[in-house]
Amino acid sequence: MTGSEHGFNLHRRSLLAGVIGSVGVAALPAAAAQAAPAEVASMRGYPSNWPDLEPYGLADTRLDLWPRADNSFILPLELRPRDEERGQVWMRDTYVNCFVVDGRPIYVATGTSRVPGLEAAGPWNDGIFVWLSPSLRGPWRLADTTGFRPGAEKGKVWSPEFVGENKPGRTVVAPWQEYWYDDQFGKRGQAWAPELHYVRGTWYIVACMGDHSRKVGSFMLVSEGGVEGPYRLVEGNLEKPFGDSFIGGPRFIQPGAYHHIDGGLYSEGDDAWLVLHNDLYAKFRDDMEDIVVTTNLPKFQQTRYTPEPYLEGAYVFKHGGKYYLVQAAWDRSSTNPDGSTRHAYDPPGPGRTQYQYDAIVAVSDSFEGPYSERWTAGVGAGHNNFFTDRSGHLWATFFRNPNVGYWSDPSRVADAAVPGVVRLEWTGPQGNRLYVQRRNGRS
Repeated sequence: MTGSEHGFNLHRRSLLAGVIGSVGVAALPAAAAQAAPAEVASMRGYPSNWPDLEPYGLADTRLDLWPRADNSFILPLELRPRDEERGQVWMRDTYVNCFVVDGRPIYVATGTSRVPGLEAAGPWNDGIFVWLSPSLRGPWRLADTTGFRPGAEKGKVWSPEFVGENKPGRTVVAPWQEYWYDDQFGKRGQAWAPELHYVRGTWYIVACMGDHSRKVGSFMLVSEGGVEGPYRLVEGNLEKPFGDSFIGGPRFIQPGAYHHIDGGLYSEGDDAWLVLHNDLYAKFRDDMEDIVVTTNLPKFQQTRYTPEPYLEGAYVFKHGGKYYLVQAAWDRSSTNPDGSTRHAYDPPGPGRTQYQYDAIVAVSDSFEGPYSERWTAGVGAGHNNFFTDRSGHLWATFFRNPNVGYWSDPSRVADAAVPGVVRLEWTGPQGNRLYVQRRNGRS
């Protein structure tokens, strides 16, 4: 979860736009200088904020906020043997980023994978794959892991299968991450929602052991080589995931096994933080082997909905001097008293149907918050990340959730679970919002 201002010095366009915008405001007539922020933003050349929907918590479903053919595309990732029949990589929780290594940009892609013969990424999968590219458009190649793991599938950087690589003082797979079996599901255990980060010259992967694992929660791997690995588990996860256990998740999860999921990483300078669902975060130790506070983790200060639904995929991104907290929320449709359709980020309830898995965003002057009211940044783009490409352009990922809702419809499911990216637009230093690139941001 690196901010756009860290790792790149490629933001001249944004900086120049801000300077030009400041000069332009100084030259505006008094009436214009007193105009509403959206009007001033438009005069500066920035797209404007859309008015907030009322009451707070309604979902914005306008087609301008959807990833479309004119603002998005599916990454042409190198296919594995399992992908040949579909002709496209099946992926949930798509993650893409761009880092500068030895003076050159390197694009990385990863996400939740499934094994041949299963319809979903459970009750087990075979770990984490990584793709690399010199450009966002490709060519995207599987990371070359064959030099140190010639017998494994190329690009697979970590898997419970690698438990045999453990040795004294070096753990690749902890006991709680190993495959296990029961009468209900058979083989169990999977890795979800990986993110790849480059901090202080070292590669890290933050991921989550999913609902069918012995212990469910977030963990981190550190590379002992390059981006392809080999990776080992950090010290803080030898016995369990990050944070405390609590009651949560599906009923089949054993008591005491559920920890905080969807772990990610935000770095700024030499400091790094773990970001978790349920509003939680924690600073990493200087050696990055564990978090500083391991119990009673601090919480982001958020402007919550009333009532607050379950949110997933927390991600922090810095741009224009502001911190953006991105989360995934289900837009549930229901019927208003007048018969019209209500779309809102409501908790489950009678008459409420899951429609789209959206990206909602709030902004703050500081990492911890307080964060503003949230807004819909992308329809169907939930559980994503924001990043900046080598030219300073802003992007978000998406995958189109195939489990339930819009993308689970049989007519659309073939277009779901994809490694997608969509352009973002910034409404400037006055508006301070990020949206999926709209067809007419000033409307």
